[in-house]
Amino acid sequence: MSALQGKENLARLSERLKKEQRVVRYHRLKSNYGLLIGAIVMILLIVIAIAGPLFTPYGPYAMKVVDRLLPPSAEHWLGTDEFGRDLFTRIVYGARVSMSVGLIVALLSSVLGLVIGLYATYYKILDHILMRLCDGLIAIPGILLAIALMAALGASALNVIIALTIVFTPNIARIVRSTALVVREQTYIEAMHAQGASNSRIIWLHIAPNTLSPLLVQATFVFAEAIISEAALSFLGAGIPAPEASWGNILQAGKLVIYKAWWMVVFPGVTIILSVLGLNLFGDGLRDFLDPRVKHKQKKT
Repeated sequence: MSALQGKENLARLSERLKKEQRVVRYHRLKSNYGLLIGAIVMILLIVIAIAGPLFTPYGPYAMKVVDRLLPPSAEHWLGTDEFGRDLFTRIVYGARVSMSVGLIVALLSSVLGLVIGLYATYYKILDHILMRLCDGLIAIPGILLAIALMAALGASALNVIIALTIVFTPNIARIVRSTALVVREQTYIEAMHAQGASNSRIIWLHIAPNTLSPLLVQATFVFAEAIISEAALSFLGAGIPAPEASWGNILQAGKLVIYKAWWMVVFPGVTIILSVLGLNLFGDGLRDFLDPRVKHKQKKT
């Protein structure tokens, strides 16, 4: 009877502990203003990108030259461009392109960086080869490497994704490697070796899960950097080709008429700033939420 009571008490204590942990996580989330603000900004931009075309009667390629360079008005909320296309519609469709490129680049870079970082950690030969390749790529400024790759591949959305994935993968691989090196030296990893666990089992079931927190945080920053890089490539004429809308090529068209039509530069520029700011706030807040010790250490210093 006493053993049964002990099990019941243990179950109640375990349930109470889980409830207290949920309450603590909820309060930490509620007090993490950066994470909340960043999430709200990103949700608004995603909603606008998805549902925005429902609120505009214009198409992204519909030209009406007689209405070229009209200022913001009730008919055209953000004005028109040099071909008479509605700027709000172009920015909304540009959000779909720019944010899709950023998201795909973040996902591909994270997957490739995770694989490279894990296997470089576990196998010394691969470590020397893969990390030296990553060092060589990191040594080249990212935007210059992206421009060189685009010059070789040609301007298209697919090639932008390929080029930016090559640019951002080495940084993620090094972050995963640095985290995995610490995990690999833990006692339970040695115990798994002693029990005869396979290398793949140790890598993917015991080391990889412990690298996901820094990987997820870094992926949000890569998302933001990819949006800026795509806009820079398109602005330079090496990214998304016209007439397809992206924030970068809208800015490129606006620079030619900046003194006549300020709205062609201001509105897409503000959109880029908001998206990058939202992602950076979300990334910082996510880092503090997943590892509150970071914030505690920063306060001490």
